[in-house]
Amino acid sequence: MPKLVLVVSHGPNCLDGTAAAVAVARYHEGAEIRPVFASNSEIDDALRRLEPAPGRDTELWITDISWRQPETDAHLRALAAAGVRIYWIDHHRTALERVRAGKVDVPFTDSVLSEDYAASRLTYEYLAGRLRAEGRLLPRFDGLARLIAMADDNDRWLHRIPGSRELAWTVRALDADAYEELLATDAALTYTPRMREALARAQAEIEASFATARASRVERSVGPVKLVVAVCDGHPSEIADAWGKESQNTVFALYDAKSLAVSLRRSPDCTVDLSHVAASLGGGGHAAASGCQLPELRRVLAEAVAARVAEKLP
Repeated sequence: MPKLVLVVSHGPNCLDGTAAAVAVARYHEGAEIRPVFASNSEIDDALRRLEPAPGRDTELWITDISWRQPETDAHLRALAAAGVRIYWIDHHRTALERVRAGKVDVPFTDSVLSEDYAASRLTYEYLAGRLRAEGRLLPRFDGLARLIAMADDNDRWLHRIPGSRELAWTVRALDADAYEELLATDAALTYTPRMREALARAQAEIEASFATARASRVERSVGPVKLVVAVCDGHPSEIADAWGKESQNTVFALYDAKSLAVSLRRSPDCTVDLSHVAASLGGGGHAAASGCQLPELRRVLAEAVAARVAEKLP
């Protein structure tokens, strides 16, 4: 039987997490690949649903995402004891801090944890190093260089490579179809008809989301920091990026009605470590870009709607 490769990554609408999964899949050419994509709030459940395949050579790759619950550590230890080789590659500050604090107890076969690059680039360069050491040539793997460069460029919000921002929009619009589209892409990253349609849809969605955010924008001062809160319908990073160019020392908290999550961003001059803010709210991420789930907000919204509707009922 072919090798079984389980891949659990951030997604499915995250360019970085999807590109990392594609890199793992192309490296393991000829293996059976089973990708699973999860949000930060879903990762513990996703990992604990994994089961060993007795008698099969099995690897588990966890990329661009981390878990929080000790029960998940215990499940991963059980998988390792059953013979599953586990690799973890991540770049989020909250994940690195948990490791440094001794809060991760898993016998990894190997891991790469660094804030230097996006997870897709860390994954690709790690696997490229293994190929060199093995003396193997994999042209389809090498053909991912442009995809990985664009994923890294967009995820670190550098936007030095033309088209990286638009590719991220496309992946977000493709959602569950993004992995298969990128897995089949060529070295030039030629857009398929489905990708072109997704990009057009994303551009229209961004326009509508900006309108929603502008209509709901609220500002307040928290000491020397300006806090800007708004509701959007997808693409919170695009909104925060545009608003951040017009504001100083500002933290943006955007509630995304599409993902039901809060995205935290900051203006370029702001030094607030948003990874700590997000971690205190049960989430995580980077110093400049983090997020969290606040399920209680859904109840608050429902109560507000109920109050308004009740006023008009006879």
